Amino acid sequence: MLKQGLSQKLLQKLSPQQIQFIQLLQLNTQELEKRVDEEITENPALETEKTESSEGEEPEEEKFEAESENDFDDSDENEDNDYDDYETGLDEYIGDDGDDYAYSGQTDPNEEKRELPIANVNTLYDVLYEQLNAVDLNEREKILAGHLIGMLEEDGYLRRPLKSIANDLAFLNQLQTDEHELERILHIIQSFDPPGIGARSLEECLTIQLSKMEQTHEVQQAKKIIHHHMDDLAKKHYDKLMKSLKIDRDDLKGVIDTITHLNPKPGESQINVKAQYIIPDFIVTTLDNEIQVSLNSKNAPELRVNRGYAETLKGYNESTTKNKALKNQVQFIKQKLDSAKWFIDAIKQRQNTLLQTMKCIVEFQKDFFLTGDIEKLNPMILKDIADRIGMDISTVSRVANSKYVQTDFGIFSLKEFFSEGIQTESGDEVSNREVKEFLKEYIGKESKKRPLTDEKLTSMLNEKGYNIARRTVAKYREQLNIPVARLRKEI
Repeated sequence: MLKQGLSQKLLQKLSPQQIQFIQLLQLNTQELEKRVDEEITENPALETEKTESSEGEEPEEEKFEAESENDFDDSDENEDNDYDDYETGLDEYIGDDGDDYAYSGQTDPNEEKRELPIANVNTLYDVLYEQLNAVDLNEREKILAGHLIGMLEEDGYLRRPLKSIANDLAFLNQLQTDEHELERILHIIQSFDPPGIGARSLEECLTIQLSKMEQTHEVQQAKKIIHHHMDDLAKKHYDKLMKSLKIDRDDLKGVIDTITHLNPKPGESQINVKAQYIIPDFIVTTLDNEIQVSLNSKNAPELRVNRGYAETLKGYNESTTKNKALKNQVQFIKQKLDSAKWFIDAIKQRQNTLLQTMKCIVEFQKDFFLTGDIEKLNPMILKDIADRIGMDISTVSRVANSKYVQTDFGIFSLKEFFSEGIQTESGDEVSNREVKEFLKEYIGKESKKRPLTDEKLTSMLNEKGYNIARRTVAKYREQLNIPVARLRKEI
């Protein structure tokens, strides 16, 4: 049985403006530049100095008088009431020259403005297609080869089964083939550079590279290890390998050296990396023991509302023509003006939040920014900054994510300043970043024939005064992408 009833609920919803601000806040400088360009392209009411309308040029929406009243004789007699609705509130647009909604950003006036060079590198697929065009294949074979190349992942591997690729070609391209034909085409692609391309496993990738090398004794033994003893190689069971291959330690060292010089991810050497350079979002400098914080100029775009659109609405207000076409035009222009103002407001709010958060981080880590000494870093979590600036933890997290700061001591990710605290024997609390630096130092100086175990590292840190458990040392080692002692062992 169906029933109707009323209930009250308290819901918290984000407005479109809040959502836009959140989205902009988490962007870094490069991503913001792209986002601003997209917004300017989509919204003609928003402009920068570069896109500002040329003198005397008016937007198409301004041509009201081109429409005739007689074109809309079938309009409802009461439609004039609708026009009143659209005229209500137009005063806030008419006469607005855009100065109240212009943003030029607060940046360091002494900052050097220069364009960073962009590396012109062909992608992996460009390189492979060039080689494909140089191979003597018929049209059908080239189509199959092109499809296989397109299926390669960025590291150069083909991970989709050939049977599934054959089904794809049948359903999507109406091209009938089978695994045997695709295998033959794949072998052709595997002959391309970089060596190892088109492999379906690590073993196949390394084998392809070894097959292209001069077949020395070391290469032959390397093939045997890859085909039959990969597990022993991964676990560094060198004694077992010497026994299986019937070779001595010196010979094994030469074989291992041959294998370690192979490329396990051949495609990565041809990837056109998006971020060739790190563009800092903040600039922190020290002058006479005073720390100054500013935004990168690229992080504060010069934006304004197109004055022509306000003039267009003024023309509508003074026009005696009232019809549907004009009403639609006014509605369109108001939407674009609102969107432009919201975007500029969101940019302003973003920059204020970034600066407020960065200044608080600098104040919290003042000793580090003055000296550059990693041991001066204080333990700091997101909540510490959020409480100080009166914002939510998620807001601080969005600011810290993928943002960088340029200091007198180098460029750092904001995430590096957030760390847990470690208790020392004296009762002081230090940043775990300091502990990680000692871990890297100890492991960097260790004997690779007898690498330091986690237990030994824990003992060394305890002797230095850090109260830390072995499992914590293991966690920090993993965060530093350092393998266990057994896998760091060398011959």
